[in-house]
Amino acid sequence: MESCSNNLSTKVFFLMGFPDLQDYQTSLFLVFLLFYLLILVGNTIIITVVVVDHTLHKPMYFFLMNLSVLDMLFTTTTIPKMLAMFLVNAKTISFWGCFLQMYSFHGLTVTEALLLVVMAYDRYEAICNPLHYLVKMTRRWNIQLAASAWITALLIPVPVITQTSQLAYRDTTKVHHCFCDHLAVVQAAYSDFRADFQTFLGFSIAMTVSVVPLLLVTLSYIHIILSVLKINSKEGRVKAFSTCTSHLLVVATYYSSIAVAYVSYRADVPVDVHITSNVVFSILTPLLNPIIYTLRNEEVKSAVKKSILGKICPISSKKFDLFG
Repeated sequence: MESCSNNLSTKVFFLMGFPDLQDYQTSLFLVFLLFYLLILVGNTIIITVVVVDHTLHKPMYFFLMNLSVLDMLFTTTTIPKMLAMFLVNAKTISFWGCFLQMYSFHGLTVTEALLLVVMAYDRYEAICNPLHYLVKMTRRWNIQLAASAWITALLIPVPVITQTSQLAYRDTTKVHHCFCDHLAVVQAAYSDFRADFQTFLGFSIAMTVSVVPLLLVTLSYIHIILSVLKINSKEGRVKAFSTCTSHLLVVATYYSSIAVAYVSYRADVPVDVHITSNVVFSILTPLLNPIIYTLRNEEVKSAVKKSILGKICPISSKKFDLFG
């Protein structure tokens, strides 16, 4: 029988991983290693071209660079531990290590939502108030907007994570997940009315920090669409709205993955399905963001070809348009 002590330094969490995929650990390791490398390489390319290419020294790409840094940090909170778990069966994690991972994962999740709001606001100012855009979106104001998103988001999870750490846990607590997700850890605690409250509180906060930013993004794009429709020429309307397509695709990817995770949380589905939906949410947006901006944004596409491909293979980059 598993014991329960008050010494937190001796407590550990045992991550169960995917219950029905225990015979495919090597395959899982290779798949997630590939995803992680693609995420690191793709977002590093975005950060590099934004820094070195002066044509991208604009508010829109400053916020994109923040998003890429965030995505690299976000995946680094979970994937390396998952790789160790798949490769060498390193399934245990210390008490404080678990809660640090939980805080980082949920804090950076909120940061992404708020950064998407900031990026929507940037597009609103660029299209709805073009004459005042450069005056209003100064470097100092851009830094303040980004810093506000980061700081606010990283403060929001503190109370609920702190309260969750005070629940009763066994010396070795089994967590049915690949990482220390809040809901999975709460469900692993001793049956307690506080655990039920933490489940409700965690879900309520998650819904709030998802729905409110989505409403703000939606409101921004309602104003943007109304402004674009007032442009007389079709070419002007297409050009104005084309600057928003990449951001809209990222928003759609982010919230569709959240929707799948929430549906699996509420639905009566196998544990593997619930875990998979959370894992997909944790890697899908960081994986697709650099691809979306590289393929859909002409300025980023041109900067990548000039800064990266031009130096690696200057002759080929002149002859062939690798991005279509």
